Amino acid sequence: MAKAHSTSITRRRVVAGLALAAAPITLARGNNAYAQAQQTKPDKSLYERLGGVFAIAAVVDHFSDAVVKNPVVGQKSKNPRLKEWHTKNLARLPGLKFQRTLWVCNVSGGPFQFTATKPGTTPLGLEEAHRDLRISPAEFDEVAAELGRSLDFAKVPKREKAEVLAAFAAHKDEVTAGYAAAAKRG
Repeated sequence: MAKAHSTSITRRRVVAGLALAAAPITLARGNNAYAQAQQTKPDKSLYERLGGVFAIAAVVDHFSDAVVKNPVVGQKSKNPRLKEWHTKNLARLPGLKFQRTLWVCNVSGGPFQFTATKPGTTPLGLEEAHRDLRISPAEFDEVAAELGRSLDFAKVPKREKAEVLAAFAAHKDEVTAGYAAAAKRG
């Protein structure tokens, strides 16, 4: 009986010894798999890096109010259409803030879908929404500068700020299409 008992203990010791010997290999493989997962893990979306819908809405709120007061594109603009919009249509500003928030969430990879109120030739419909305002390239640039100031106010990091401004700038031709069309007609 003693022999059976010692065989059993020996087998346990062998199994335990093998387990201990294999542990560093298993742990090394686990750490390697973890490291590989970290390397192949994609960056967070711009939406996530901006802080999600609430942070985006806060920037849009600040930006929208600043545009209304901006001397180039707001209530004192030399562009009569922009001046009128920013003085006589302010009851629409909350809805515009909502639409702008949806747009930023959408283009930054968030879970919200922007749908243009005036569909046009592009999926975002920006040319139709802005056509009657006849926004010049210089006015567009001033709005972009105001957006940059709002992003700075919210302390958005440089990388994310650059990405937001690049997404905004990508639509310059759409937003200024009304101005370009009016210039061609004389």
